[in-house]
Amino acid sequence: MEALPEIKETLSGFEASLLRQIRERLNPLPDLSGELAKALTDNPPPVITDGGIIRKGYNAELDELLEISSSGKNWIANLRNLERERTGIPSLKIGYNKVFGYYIEVTKPHLSKVPADYIRKQTLVNAERFITPDLKDYEEKILGAEEKMASLEYELFDALRVKVARQAEIIQEDAHLIARLDTLLSLANVAEVQKYTRPKINDSDKIIIRNGRHPVVETRLPIGERFIPNDTEVGNGNNQILIITGPNMAGKSTYIRQVGLIALLAQMGSFVPADSAEIGVVDRIFTRVGASDNLAGGESTFLVEMNEMSNILNNATSKSLLLLDEIGRGTSTFDGLSIAWSVVEYLHNTPEVAAKTLFATHYHELTELELILPRVKNYNVSVKEWGDKIIFLRKIVQGGSDQSYGIQVARLAGLPEAVIARSKEVLANLESDVLTPNREPKIARHRRPANHAASRQIELFASQNHELKQALETLDVNNLTPLEALLKLNELKSIANGQNEKKI
Repeated sequence: MEALPEIKETLSGFEASLLRQIRERLNPLPDLSGELAKALTDNPPPVITDGGIIRKGYNAELDELLEISSSGKNWIANLRNLERERTGIPSLKIGYNKVFGYYIEVTKPHLSKVPADYIRKQTLVNAERFITPDLKDYEEKILGAEEKMASLEYELFDALRVKVARQAEIIQEDAHLIARLDTLLSLANVAEVQKYTRPKINDSDKIIIRNGRHPVVETRLPIGERFIPNDTEVGNGNNQILIITGPNMAGKSTYIRQVGLIALLAQMGSFVPADSAEIGVVDRIFTRVGASDNLAGGESTFLVEMNEMSNILNNATSKSLLLLDEIGRGTSTFDGLSIAWSVVEYLHNTPEVAAKTLFATHYHELTELELILPRVKNYNVSVKEWGDKIIFLRKIVQGGSDQSYGIQVARLAGLPEAVIARSKEVLANLESDVLTPNREPKIARHRRPANHAASRQIELFASQNHELKQALETLDVNNLTPLEALLKLNELKSIANGQNEKKI
């Protein structure tokens, strides 16, 4: 409260409407503020009953009791020194407890020196405790003063609380105004330091950002590393849904989140991290990002994802902004791709939920939607291949990506080279859909033990056994007698077992 007059005076030099309103509505309450400053100590104790809350000079009666209490303690210290000189007992102590009050303690080797006016009160293992009439008289005076002082201090503090409570509404209003001012100062400071720009807010259905940046990530980069800014243009016209593909770690999630944060900052009245920004007001920002489960509620990662997606599709409007990251990744590839595909179609073809959407995905098949849905546009995070490695350029460019570079990212993460090599082999087989002659995937065959039963199955159409194949192709079963058929079957069996080189 003491700072409010200075704050109000400082604000008088500004003409901005928000700052002017804060200045006009602030009420420093000088009378109350002055009394609190006069009454309360600079460092009051955490517990009221500990005392030491009221400043010296605020109340004359309290000051007198405080003087008695402090001087009484000095009297006790002086008495100890006097008794040591009088009795010749250098180890004599004066202590206090709640049972006996103040007492004089003498160790057993010095008991013979105890004066006659000492009254024994307690015997210990190595010492005895005594009192004197003078000590007890002064004890009553000191303890009485301390008790009255604690009671009076509490009464004074309680009276201050009543005075503050009467002004509670004004104090709360001042606190609200100071909080608003603190928010504005924080936004202004970060805008100045990080070189934000003033966005243009309108009622259009477009969000156009030039060289936008993520307000958090750009401040957390290692020294010397520069954040790569990106443009964004999304609206309910030709660019309603942006399908964003690219490798892991390339920056897809950072990009879609920065668009949401820029829109949010603009609508709350802040400058934004971009060279320029035109923000059409959105009614809500929906996000489906990250991966989490709800074990306590019995919900898997995929169910949580679908619950959030259901909420979005049932509540979004054409004025909303949707940020969708890897929809469908929590289930099988085909199931996830089917759901992601259908979500894009639904957002495109349903007018009441045709929201501006940024959709980051590893399902490269979704890029084909650009060919059949006019408001879907493909973008990707560019990378540069260098031999068997990749360099992330962090730049969003138009067009789809046909690779995820997952193996290269795995190498960057430090997976063993044997795992990387095997991954390449499996990937090559998956992409070429190579099968063995008996329709077994070569992925499985590569790891099958040599003595596995399947390795002993007859491969009737293996490339190395043309003889058996030709024999079967030239065999005219319609002109064979039953006896000839049995003989031919026996010959075929011999060829299959490698026991007969005779051709049929």
